[in-house]
Amino acid sequence: MQPSIAELIAGPWAIVPNRLQFVRAALEASAAGHGLDSTPHARIYGAISARNCRPTGNGAIAVLPLYGVLAQRTDARGEALGFVSLWRFTQAFRAALADDSVGGILLDIDSPGGSVYGVAEVAEEICRARERKPIFAIANSLAAAGAYWLASAASEVYVTSGGEVGSIGIVAAHQNLSRSLERAGISTTLIKAGNYKTESSPFAPLNADARQHIQSRVNEYHRMFVDAVAKHRGVTASMVHQGYGQGRVLDAQTAKHEGMVDGVTTLDEVVRRLAQRIGRDKTIRVPSRAATLQERAWVISALSRPSLTGESRKATYDATARHREIDLLAL
Repeated sequence: MQPSIAELIAGPWAIVPNRLQFVRAALEASAAGHGLDSTPHARIYGAISARNCRPTGNGAIAVLPLYGVLAQRTDARGEALGFVSLWRFTQAFRAALADDSVGGILLDIDSPGGSVYGVAEVAEEICRARERKPIFAIANSLAAAGAYWLASAASEVYVTSGGEVGSIGIVAAHQNLSRSLERAGISTTLIKAGNYKTESSPFAPLNADARQHIQSRVNEYHRMFVDAVAKHRGVTASMVHQGYGQGRVLDAQTAKHEGMVDGVTTLDEVVRRLAQRIGRDKTIRVPSRAATLQERAWVISALSRPSLTGESRKATYDATARHREIDLLAL
């Protein structure tokens, strides 16, 4: 098993709880070399060169997709399972922030959350970047758990009419495999150094001390989550504790009533609002996904290659970019 997969399975999750069982099973199957019948596939959504963006100057909008289960880092195999790398996303975000031709950034989110690792740091980076450029986020159609943590850091947050946001909470799971292994005639002996080194081992029941320790970790991450959302949304931590779904995923109108989002609208309308925010023409039209490359050439769809710098990056800002549509129902 790869270390990254092992860490994901054992670590705390900021994810919609009913997705966790499938994600763990998918990771374990992948580690064992087995495939999945319901593996979601990526589709090309469009590659747009910055040279063709209209208008020029600092009015372009960078649309950064965040589709899938969050992981701090993942490889091609993880992406095939529906994971999205926060590291790669951060590189694209920094490239858009540094690009003088980009006047604003839109986070296009469709994610149930994922591993908690790396989320707090990326959210803080998004929040700091609001001082440099307007950053909007839209749940299109799901921004839950860790994905909402990230979305809340934007200058303004929106959700589609059929979308959902929330699941502010942390979950961890422990599996006791001892009885199953015993029935299979397998016994495991752990040799340790350190009082608590094996306290979360799957080869034995979880004792009270180990459970308390895991609970303390979950509580700390939850405090960080709540405090971050409160800071990002300009409310108190108690308001987030007492409202904001209390761990539930909320529909669009309820989320708006709770103050979790700034509006319920479409992706097209959010781009219009962001265009107005950065002083662009109010009548500009957002091309549909079926539109031709030329019709949507003014939008920078960024998952750019972070290795490109200077003029070469500007000339090929998104020549290899992809919008990945993940069937989250398969997760």
